[in-house]
Amino acid sequence: MAERRDEDSESRRIIERVANEGGLGGASLVSRVAKGARDHVTAAEADRSDPIEVWGTRIGRALGLIVALGLLIWLVYYVSRGS
Repeated sequence: MAERRDEDSESRRIIERVANEGGLGGASLVSRVAKGARDHVTAAEADRSDPIEVWGTRIGRALGLIVALGLLIWLVYYVSRGS
């Protein structure tokens, strides 16, 4: 019986630790992924003192996203056509 209580307390301790680290609480997975994608495309980590770097990064990443979406649409069209 004492072993069972030790396991329960260990489980609770682990769950609390994960919750405090943000694994269970906070923003949902979808909102974190959406924020990460938005920050990536808008070049949130780029040096703000250099506007050319910021806009160049934004343009390059946006074009990459457009090309990737175009390839995905083409692939779906190609596969659904039955080649």
